[in-house]
Amino acid sequence: MGETDHLDGTCVKTINLIVLSLFGGLILGGINSSYAGEASAIRAAVDSQDRLARDKGRDGSRHPEAILNFFEVAPGQRVLDLFSGGGYYSELLARVVGEQGSVLVHNNQAYLPFAKEDLAERHYQERLPNAEVIISEADELQLPAASFDRIFFILGFHDTYYHEPGWPAIDRERLLKQMFSSLKSGGLVAIIDHDAAEGSDTSTAHELHRLAKQHAIDAMEAAGFKLQGSLAVLENPEDKLTLSAFDEAVRGKTSRYVLKFVKP
Repeated sequence: MGETDHLDGTCVKTINLIVLSLFGGLILGGINSSYAGEASAIRAAVDSQDRLARDKGRDGSRHPEAILNFFEVAPGQRVLDLFSGGGYYSELLARVVGEQGSVLVHNNQAYLPFAKEDLAERHYQERLPNAEVIISEADELQLPAASFDRIFFILGFHDTYYHEPGWPAIDRERLLKQMFSSLKSGGLVAIIDHDAAEGSDTSTAHELHRLAKQHAIDAMEAAGFKLQGSLAVLENPEDKLTLSAFDEAVRGKTSRYVLKFVKP
């Protein structure tokens, strides 16, 4: 993958498809061969010696190189990491997009207590100066129009169906409208979340911190996005989809769907 400068576009595309297949990926829509030459920037970001040890320890279950390639992240892009939590993906994205790109790192107040250990080490301003941090409730977000090339929404889509004291209900329709308007035409959205049993209703979001894949697809398509592809690299057939995502029996090992949406 690091030697892509010496290959023609067709060969590079084929190699990337093979690599993602080896990761267990199901690709609907494929990879743009004009992007494939940027894979070396992704490899460099993942391999960086400056990454946190806790992040590197998570790579085995998160397959970041396959994910970032699937969503065609490249130097110079502007990316929104929505409900970024501890910043695992924020840091990788910042390293890939480089000095000519930027990452808007979003959290709401409710996420901060859960991410405090990671954020205590992250030190965005010193370590990742191209990352801009904002704290905002979802219903108060005012995202600039047509400003992002990519939006990452990782393990948080189910929270748009979740509410309890300390976690304000989210106007999902407004949030998705903000996402749609702020994404450039042809831009991509990454949705990764804990899957729930096929046919289950959205109550699983509150009870299990899971959401069946079809609910995410339906909501995104209703907002105007088009499903472009999916990747099976994070699926776990041993997860029965019936335990809370925070249950120690499955924590960190849930079956997760990876969905790629495009703004037409």
